[in-house]
Amino acid sequence: MISFQPTEEELAFLEVAKSLAVDEIRPRSRECEQQRRVSDELAEKIRELGFTLMELPEHWGGLELPLISQVQIWQALSFGDLDVVQGLPGPGDAASLIRLVPDHPVLKAYRHRVEKGAVPTAALIDATNAEAPFQTLTIQSYKDGYVLNGTSLPVRQALEAVAVAVLAYDGDGNAVVLWLDRDTVPWEVQEDDYRLGLAASGIGRFRFDQAVVPASCVVARGEEAADLIQRAQARIRVLQAAKAVGVMEAAVEYVTQYTAERKAFGQVIAQFQGVSFRVADMVIETQLAHHLVWEAAVQVDRGAPDAFGSALRALYRAHRAVRYVTDSAVQLMGGYGFVQEYPAEKWMRDAQAHVGLYGRESDLLQQRGAQLLGRAPVSEQKGKVAV
Repeated sequence: MISFQPTEEELAFLEVAKSLAVDEIRPRSRECEQQRRVSDELAEKIRELGFTLMELPEHWGGLELPLISQVQIWQALSFGDLDVVQGLPGPGDAASLIRLVPDHPVLKAYRHRVEKGAVPTAALIDATNAEAPFQTLTIQSYKDGYVLNGTSLPVRQALEAVAVAVLAYDGDGNAVVLWLDRDTVPWEVQEDDYRLGLAASGIGRFRFDQAVVPASCVVARGEEAADLIQRAQARIRVLQAAKAVGVMEAAVEYVTQYTAERKAFGQVIAQFQGVSFRVADMVIETQLAHHLVWEAAVQVDRGAPDAFGSALRALYRAHRAVRYVTDSAVQLMGGYGFVQEYPAEKWMRDAQAHVGLYGRESDLLQQRGAQLLGRAPVSEQKGKVAV
């Protein structure tokens, strides 16, 4: 039987996260959006509490928390504001790769900076889906390394990143994992106003111009890389799904209170059947996603055989639900839902951008179907990859 009961230590950590979300993150979310970055003061406060180091190994100076603990905390923080959470400087999605190969020599320089307390920003390019639209990045073998050419899809924290992890398949269909430092492999970043959401998350596209990647930047190749990619993707997807659940919980709580106070035709609108049914659907969708995310986190922690599939399922359901829940919040508030004095319209925009970054429902369903059928990734089948 799976138990989601948190320990006393986890409960204390969660209470800190919830208080921070309500008292610090949400009140500053509009300011961060306008400045298109998380303020240094807020980012430092969150870092000091250890929230940006939860995925990093202990001997790196991180907390190395189990995934089930992390999802609860990220869920609580995202209840404050998803954009602020996604815009926090630090290892970001690359932390999941670091967690799996913490002692790899290619990470030595970055690790040294983390141990000194700097914790520079890192980004992660997932270039494993060759059927994603607008892909132009190609990875070709060259001597004992690779050559990167083209432009990536939008990636969060691209604008501030000093290091980039790349998960991909090369031109021969072989899996490869790279770690690029800006001093070793040159790149440019094109700022991306991604669907007008997640404005403070530093979203941009990496552009490589026949950049030569030496063997010293290769983390893994072949079957070892394929296994590493799958394990890293599972962790990232569970964590991102948890953040989506946090936004949904915020929208449900806010709309429930709003509809209980707003009056029309002489009664509160929550008493109208159409409104109450819609709120009920929002709650159901949120709870379904919530339980699937927590279950997937436990499966990944245990190293279960279908952990990768559970993570895909959780992210699919979370993305389907977050679009519905945040859109419903705007609709139930009527014209006020589109006014910036209220948070609903921002949650909707951020949710749409989040789904675009980490996988639309149709793409996730295709990947889950291929995984159930035991098929190789599309990029491996075609012998090429672009992002």
